[in-house]
Amino acid sequence: MQARNSNNAQGIDISHHNGVVDWMKVKGDGIRFAFLKASEGSTYKDSTFPGHVKAARAAGVLVGPYHFVNAASEAAAKVEAANFYAAIQSAGGIAVMDLPPVMDYEDNKSGLSKAQISAVAAAFLAEIERLTGIRPIVYTGNSFAANFTEAISKYPLWVARYSTQPPTDVAAWSRWDFWQYSDGQSGGYRPVGGRAVAGVSGLPDLNEYAGTVEELKVKFSKSKGDVGSVAERDIEQVSKWAETAWKEMQDNGYFDGTRPGAGITREEAAMVFSRMRTNFLTLIAGNKEAIAALEQRMTAIEKEVK
Repeated sequence: MQARNSNNAQGIDISHHNGVVDWMKVKGDGIRFAFLKASEGSTYKDSTFPGHVKAARAAGVLVGPYHFVNAASEAAAKVEAANFYAAIQSAGGIAVMDLPPVMDYEDNKSGLSKAQISAVAAAFLAEIERLTGIRPIVYTGNSFAANFTEAISKYPLWVARYSTQPPTDVAAWSRWDFWQYSDGQSGGYRPVGGRAVAGVSGLPDLNEYAGTVEELKVKFSKSKGDVGSVAERDIEQVSKWAETAWKEMQDNGYFDGTRPGAGITREEAAMVFSRMRTNFLTLIAGNKEAIAALEQRMTAIEKEVK
């Protein structure tokens, strides 16, 4: 993966472990973005999250929420995504976040296989994207990242490697969007030197975006009332408002169930209309023998109204 750049935007990540944070001092010390812990597992919500969101944004620091995953199954992952979404809602909703939601998946206490780890990740990511309309980010350690299949590569990577050497390539990613280069005690140093950040007691995790702060804003920008613009639409995910109609169309054979979010071509529309036409004629005829006569009458009518 790529090396750091002195022009890249600098950030930190914060949870209740960091205690009170003076966000004005943080911004004054050159920190431009912060990922804030919102939740963990199926029920835990970080009580400091709403306050950090409000204070950091007031100081001009870009913020994004993250959730620590404990799930050991796809079903559990969806439950955790719902907990994450509830935590985001408690802080004002996804519309007040400047950066996408993050899945923090960094250990394997349940002894899952690589395929199972990727399945859990995919379930969580798809669910939080469905709930928020925003394509999420994956946070993980450089070594643990090797567990994810290429199917997860469509999500931006926030990688942890406490070193002055760039993270190594893995199957899913060959570049990072965010690099957590220090835990405050080891790894790299801030471009201004040292690892301390004004306004934060102790030594916080240090992060860097792969671009300037303006480039960061552009990549993850969203217009007011249009939270879905943060990320490109995933055409494999059906929108929440269309779930019932999409299932009905699948069940009745009009669509094969793939690419629900893709634009429809004229030839695909022709296939759907042709099937609907045949079904309509069958319904009117009441039996297959009468369809031929109705087909002739329908064709004549269609020619007359051209």
